[in-house]
Amino acid sequence: MESMLIRERYKIVRILWSQPGYALAEAVDIQDRETPALLLNLYEGEFLHRYGRIYSEVGRADCPEFKGAFLEGDTLVAAFDAQEGEGIDFAFHRGDRWSWQDRLEFAQLVLHQALSMANLPPEISCALLLSDNLLVDVPERRVRVRCMVRPVETDLNPREAALLAADQVKKILPRRLTDTAAEIAFLDLLDAGAFRSVVPLYAAWREALPRIREERGEYDKKNFVSKGIALLKRAFRRRRKKKGERA
Repeated sequence: MESMLIRERYKIVRILWSQPGYALAEAVDIQDRETPALLLNLYEGEFLHRYGRIYSEVGRADCPEFKGAFLEGDTLVAAFDAQEGEGIDFAFHRGDRWSWQDRLEFAQLVLHQALSMANLPPEISCALLLSDNLLVDVPERRVRVRCMVRPVETDLNPREAALLAADQVKKILPRRLTDTAAEIAFLDLLDAGAFRSVVPLYAAWREALPRIREERGEYDKKNFVSKGIALLKRAFRRRRKKKGERA
């Protein structure tokens, strides 16, 4: 990892992250000037063989950003296309600039991105679902992943990927006083951690989405007084439900 040129091809521009046994580097392919920047995940020591096995299970169909993995001396190098966008925390934690239609659209994009990674080893899909790696491209209405695959010492499973995806959706759809019954029911499922993998999570979302849109549309059509009455009724039902659960 001392060399700034890997395989006489990938020139390291800067180190983005470093910890014992792992580093993330931004690089360019000097043999292909039209290729955008790359991200190189560099593993050494105890992570080398383990992540070598993990990357051997990854195909381009499951992760289009993946360029391949190879050994450079005592370092495992996993190369990915770099992506652009603002972090999901920054995008959805700076005031209420989002309409409910926008929020549903980006929740759909996040869950579709999670579903597209369902066949990846959990060590990779979980890493890509962390907040640092989910990038929101507002002008193009897309969600991309930054492929920083930081190593973990324990084995992961598909349920943990579903939990991470649910946490990201809850940032986009925070609980609000104006939540509809369908939104509340879906968010309750997310809070319960009810899904064993991303696949049933996505299926539940696709089932809930039409009803959420319908109830949101109906609420928007109400006048100010009707909206207030609807909110009071909803709050009363939720309070009664909580009392029943405590009984």
